[in-house]
Amino acid sequence: MNTKQLILFILLIVVCQIGQSQSIQVKIPNFDDTYCHTIAKLESGETEIDYLKFRESFLESQQHSVASDKSTELIELKKKMYEQMRNSELDEIIITTKKMLSIDYTNMKAHKILRQTYEYTGDTTNARKYKAIQFGLLNSIIDNGDGRSCESAWPVIAVSEEYFILEMLDARLLSQSINEDGGICDEMKVNMEDQERVY
Repeated sequence: MNTKQLILFILLIVVCQIGQSQSIQVKIPNFDDTYCHTIAKLESGETEIDYLKFRESFLESQQHSVASDKSTELIELKKKMYEQMRNSELDEIIITTKKMLSIDYTNMKAHKILRQTYEYTGDTTNARKYKAIQFGLLNSIIDNGDGRSCESAWPVIAVSEEYFILEMLDARLLSQSINEDGGICDEMKVNMEDQERVY
């Protein structure tokens, strides 16, 4: 194989890989419910929705039970995603995050990494879409309280949402406990900018 043939062969492989990542779509669950119908809207680019109701609809959907059954698979996909990020495997990251969203479309971490990956690849349309979804989900939590007491706690539907918020705040978790003062909520003691805070 001469140099010209080798270059053509490598280009063919790259084009095939890019094509594969572009052809992979989020698999919308086949349940006839609000959660599944809303995913179809979001994937089509219709991002102006009520994200709080969308997150709550996940709890009511049969897909929530499916996601619970696939929790181990989701953990493995997350590990794979981080490994792909370390190796800058952009096409593979797109495939992996879309597999994660096919299990749980409320996964803000997957939306964030997918959005950032599309930004790196120059796909501004998809980057804008997944940014709108990521922050729509996030704001549907933090706009409903200040996180300073049980009465004004951030309403989450999963512990992973708690950790994502702390990550976005650049807060390091020191301890976690149950607070029953004025309700029942998780109390997270964190370090932020060398100061201890409680959410």
